[in-house]
Amino acid sequence: MSGLLALLDDVSAIAKIAAASVDDIAANAAKAGTKAMGVLIDDAAVTPKYVTGFQASRELPIIWRIARGSIFNKMVILLPALMLLESFLPDVIPYLLMLGGAYLCFEGAEKIWHALFPHDEGQIAADMSTGDPLRLEEERVAGAIKTDFILSAEIMTLSLSVIESNSLWMQGITLAVVAVLVTALVYGVVAVIVKLDDMGLYIAETGRTGVGRSFGRGLVHFVPVLLKLLSVIGTAAMLWVGGNIVLHGLDVTGIWSWPYQTIHHIAEAVALQVGTAMGFVSWAVTALFDGIFGLIFGLLLIPVALKVIGPVLAKLRGKPAAAGH
Repeated sequence: MSGLLALLDDVSAIAKIAAASVDDIAANAAKAGTKAMGVLIDDAAVTPKYVTGFQASRELPIIWRIARGSIFNKMVILLPALMLLESFLPDVIPYLLMLGGAYLCFEGAEKIWHALFPHDEGQIAADMSTGDPLRLEEERVAGAIKTDFILSAEIMTLSLSVIESNSLWMQGITLAVVAVLVTALVYGVVAVIVKLDDMGLYIAETGRTGVGRSFGRGLVHFVPVLLKLLSVIGTAAMLWVGGNIVLHGLDVTGIWSWPYQTIHHIAEAVALQVGTAMGFVSWAVTALFDGIFGLIFGLLLIPVALKVIGPVLAKLRGKPAAAGH
């Protein structure tokens, strides 16, 4: 009997440890998801363009293919690579974060530049009218998965940076949880967004009341507005998150601490002056300055990326350099 009681006590202790581990994983995953929110919003805003112009019956299958590619990116390539870096070259991770932050700044600034000076507006329509739909679908899916790889790398690296555990297996499990949840969230939202107009059209055509049909028509008209809103929010989030990552990286690596520390002091001073909702005010001021820095830094990166990095990569791939997005 005493042996059985001892065994039950051991099982109870193991269960408590397991429960605590699950709680830690959930807490770290939630924190990581919050940290990467800016990238998630942009991912959700960018992906719908890859199904633009295809028949409605192909929209969900295309999204599913991109989602599978995203899971492969995160679980098979990025997760093992980050675990190896964390084990053998942990000092490299802040620099990888800064590189990813610089990319976010560039992407956000390039989107604003493109909005001010648009180009290639008719490319999608031209591709759809003159190309083979099957070949175009393959190209779109491949392009989406490549874009997802960059965003996923940023999400996973950001997530790793905020996991409060020195245990390698805890970090690995948390990253795996983040990978699955983030992919399900992003591409689930994308699937809903993409099908909203079809849902609205169905309601408008089959609704039994005038109110219902009006709601359906309103939903159809709302989808383009939603996509534009998501794009604006995603761009702002990219500049804010990217600027914060670069500034924080410059501080923790000791390269240049003045900008990060100055913004922190200004945010605290403004919060003290306001006197209410100090935490939110401090965050808002910090986000504003991070976003301004991100925009300026991103604008400076545009000619470097388009005139130097882009042509070099295109030459390595044996393709003509692109003018931008």
